[in-house]
Amino acid sequence: MHTIQPIILAGGTGSRLWPLSREMYPKQLLCLTGNNSLLQATLERIRAIPGMLPPVIVVGEEHRFITRSQTEELEIFEDYTILLEPVGRNTAPAISGAVEFVRSIQERDDQIVLVLPADHLIREAEAFEIAVLEAARRAENGAIVTFGIEPNRPETGYGYIERGDGDKVLSFIEKPALETARQYMAEGNYYWNSGMFAFACGTFNQEMKRHAPGILSCMAQAVADGSRDGRFFRFSSDSMEKCPENSIDYSLMEKTDRAVVLGANLGWSDIGSWQALYDVLEKDADGNVTQGDVLLEDTRNSFVRAEDMMVAAVGLEDTLVVETSDAILVAPLSRSQDVKKIVHTLKQENREEFKLHRTVYRPWGNYSVLSIEPRYQIKRITVNPGEKLSLQMHHHRHEHWVVVKGTARITNGEMDTLLHEDQSTYIPAGNMHRLENPGVIPLVLIEVQIGSYLGEDDIVRYEDVYGRNK
Repeated sequence: MHTIQPIILAGGTGSRLWPLSREMYPKQLLCLTGNNSLLQATLERIRAIPGMLPPVIVVGEEHRFITRSQTEELEIFEDYTILLEPVGRNTAPAISGAVEFVRSIQERDDQIVLVLPADHLIREAEAFEIAVLEAARRAENGAIVTFGIEPNRPETGYGYIERGDGDKVLSFIEKPALETARQYMAEGNYYWNSGMFAFACGTFNQEMKRHAPGILSCMAQAVADGSRDGRFFRFSSDSMEKCPENSIDYSLMEKTDRAVVLGANLGWSDIGSWQALYDVLEKDADGNVTQGDVLLEDTRNSFVRAEDMMVAAVGLEDTLVVETSDAILVAPLSRSQDVKKIVHTLKQENREEFKLHRTVYRPWGNYSVLSIEPRYQIKRITVNPGEKLSLQMHHHRHEHWVVVKGTARITNGEMDTLLHEDQSTYIPAGNMHRLENPGVIPLVLIEVQIGSYLGEDDIVRYEDVYGRNK
C-alpha cells in the first residue's frame, strides 16, 4: 500500500462560535468537546492509521505559533510542516498550494494525499480508519474521492452530494430547504458534504490544469518563490495575492469526471454552530449542556458555558448563554446560526471583540488585559522559560513593569538588569527595550501602560527571534 500524506486545513475563524471563537483564536484551536483542541483531535485521529506520513498543516500567518505549540504539545510527530498563507484565498488555493509543496518535496505524482479540515468532530475512529484506507485504494486507481457522511436527519445546515452509479458524484447541492432535505433522506443516495478528500498528487494536478489552471499556476509559483523558516514554509505573498479566490468544490469537484463519493458513518459533525455543538455533547436529565461554573434552576434544553465567572440561570428553555471575560452571548439555541450577524457587526465597527480575547497568545507566552481606560491600560504578561519578546520601542506610551513571579532580564535603553519578585522598572516612550525570561519557571509581571495611544500597532521591532516584522 502507498503511504498517505495528510494535509490539514487549519485556517478560518469559526464566526458562528463567537464569543469563544475569535479571528486570532479560532475554533480549531479551542477545546470544545474534550481536553484537546479540535486541531489536536484531528492529529491524534490520523496517528495510528497505517502508512500515514507526518502532516502538512495549512494555517494563516497569524496562527502559526499557537498551531506549532499545540502540535508539539502532543509529542506524536517528530517531523511535520506548517504552511503559511499570507492571505486567505479559500480552499482551492490552500489545497493546491499544499499539494504543490508535497510534490516539490517528494517528487512523485503517485503520492496519495488525504485532505482534512482541522475543525471537525469524528467520534468513530475505527470507521474513519476503514474509510481512509478505502479512499486511498480508490485514489490509487485515479479517483478523486470525497467523503460523504450518511445523513441521520434532514439537515439544512450542510451541503449535500448526490451519488450515481459506481459511486460517481452526480452533483453538489448547497444547503437545502427542510422539505428538500427530507426528500434527500427518503431517496437514500444523498450524503452530507464533509469537505474531506483523497487523491493522488498527479491526478489532482492534471484535473486542476484542466479546470482551474489559474489557481494551479499561481500556487505553483507561490511554492517556487516561497521560503522555509524551520517548521514553517511561507507561500510567496506576491504570487498568492494574484491567485483567484474559490472553493475546491466550485473550482474542481463540480467539474471533474473523476470525482467519486465514499459514503461513511463516522459520527461526524462540522461543529459549525452552538446548536451543532450542543447536539453532540452529553446532556443532563433536563436536556441541558453546562460547561464551567454554572448553576441552573428550572432550566431545560439549554446550553450554558461559563469561562471566567459563575453563571446562574433560572427558568430558561431552549436558550444559549456563553460567557467570556469580555463578552456574553444570549440567544435562542435554535438561532445560533445568526451569531455570525453579530460578528459581522463587530467587524464593521472595528471592535476588538471580533478579533481578540482578553488573553492573547504570543510565541513567547501570553498577555491578559486586566483593565483598559482612556490613557492607561493594565496587563498581566506571562513569559515562558527561555523565551523573550522582541527588541522594540513605542512612540506613544510609557510602561511600568512589576515582577510578580520568576526572574526577568530586562534591556532598557543602554541598561541590562535582572529583576526578581516584587521589583520594578520604568520604560520611557522612545526607549529601546526587551523582556526575557532566563529562568526555569514562567515569568509573570504586571505591566501598566500610560500614554496618548495604547494600540498594539505602536510597536517598532528592531530584532525578533520569531521572525515577526510587525
